[in-house]
Amino acid sequence: MRVVCAGHVNWDVTLRVDRLPAPDDEARVRERSEAGGGSAANVATALVALEQQARLLGSVGDDDTGERALADLRASGVETRVEVVTDLETTTKYILVDDDAEVAILGTDGANEALAPDDIDPAVFEDADALHLTAQRPETAARLAELATERDLTVSFDPGRRLPDRSYDTVLEQADVLFVTEREAAAIDASVPWLVTKRGEAGATLACPDGRYEHPGYDLPSVDSTGAGDAFAAGFLAVWLDDHDPERALGTANACGAIAASERGPKTALSWGRIEEVRE
Repeated sequence: MRVVCAGHVNWDVTLRVDRLPAPDDEARVRERSEAGGGSAANVATALVALEQQARLLGSVGDDDTGERALADLRASGVETRVEVVTDLETTTKYILVDDDAEVAILGTDGANEALAPDDIDPAVFEDADALHLTAQRPETAARLAELATERDLTVSFDPGRRLPDRSYDTVLEQADVLFVTEREAAAIDASVPWLVTKRGEAGATLACPDGRYEHPGYDLPSVDSTGAGDAFAAGFLAVWLDDHDPERALGTANACGAIAASERGPKTALSWGRIEEVRE
């Protein structure tokens, strides 16, 4: 399957801290690391690791971090259709992770939402089977969903943390699969055929035309939840696009999310072998 992934392409600076600071507080940085990130980029990388084809649509700045992010993606086997914006910097996310794997994120504006509806070339959907949308400008997401629907492609959507601040009504009307957390689910009123609710260490639920399914998740140690939701979405799509098996898709998604949360950093070396080990 070839999936077009559209949304943020970032540069992530991860700071492991002794605690997440409160107002008028100070935390100690124990470790610092940097790598390419962004939900769309993370999902695309994970899909390739799970033997799918991924085409990435997004935007970065014309700078060193943008070049490094794109080089990492290409080395991972992702086909990049990423716009390089000359007058903006690549968006940087500063990710704070404490000893309990809790996460707080600070972000610069940067270039990751520079892609406008008029910038989209419909040829990006050539030979594609599905579109996976992540957080981005609502009008751009709506245009992408419209083009995909016109071509009878499956549309999945993971709106992310900023959902309460933005209106994605047009996208939700066209989505076949929606990934949300429990907090995000409470912020929307949408009827989507396949609604997947992520519950962290408690697993996930799926409401679909075949009924309601629950999976308790897997008992792996949680080290860093950054990117776990992206790995979860990739695992679900890798199965669901193949055979629409709800139980296998949900179990695979939970395994991918658990593997990602058990390791440091936004990207995880997923494989079907690792998934089977977790599921045994």
